[in-house]
Amino acid sequence: MSAPALLWHQFRFDQKIFWRNPASVFFTVLLPVIFLLIFASIFGNNTIKTLGNVKTTVYYVPAILTLAVVSATTVNLAIGITVARERGILKRGRGTPLPSWVFLGGRLGNSIVVALVMLVVISLLGRIVYSVPIPWDRMPAVLVTLAIGAASFSALGIAMTRIIPSEDAAPAITNVSVLPLYFLSGVFIPESEIPNGVLNVAGVFPIRPFFEAFYAAFVPTTAGSGFEWGHLALVAAWGVAGAVIAMRTLTWTPFGS
Repeated sequence: MSAPALLWHQFRFDQKIFWRNPASVFFTVLLPVIFLLIFASIFGNNTIKTLGNVKTTVYYVPAILTLAVVSATTVNLAIGITVARERGILKRGRGTPLPSWVFLGGRLGNSIVVALVMLVVISLLGRIVYSVPIPWDRMPAVLVTLAIGAASFSALGIAMTRIIPSEDAAPAITNVSVLPLYFLSGVFIPESEIPNGVLNVAGVFPIRPFFEAFYAAFVPTTAGSGFEWGHLALVAAWGVAGAVIAMRTLTWTPFGS
């Protein structure tokens, strides 16, 4: 079997495993939808004056998209690969003819496709339920932002497995790593309610600049083509760092064995 065919087979396998796992589907797909419905229902009639009178529903579509992409990539990969490692799946896989890069490629492909699915789901939900316009004229910026973010956060998710000692600790450590940044970065709370000093600190980490890039590409009041190259460069830098750490530290055997 050729390398592309082998990768396609592994990708299809990972897709089936993901969509047949109720917990993965709930936390990765349904939970962002629930968050959008909750925040839009509570704050939907408000406008954010400091952002040019942007409706809160318009603000929360790219915000929840940010959460959805991070969940589909960093959280999904960090937990999934740790579980596979601790159950001996990675170790047994190393003893088969399956190349390591094919295994990781299937997981990465699955995460990126799920992130793309979430872009479609959240965008359509915002349009149908809350009349949030889909930025067709800035769709190249939306897709480039999604691609850079998904790749970078996937690398960070794989790198994070190094600090997760067990299967039971995976959800806790992963969520502790991302949940505070959601609040500090303006994903859950409109940035107009967050002190500038806090936003500046959050801007050092990848979630805040990724959200800002998504916001610029998605919100109709944004001038220009929607590309935020400075923010995307910072997200990509985190992704490169994550990829280097992952290549150097990823282990295929359970911790303590």
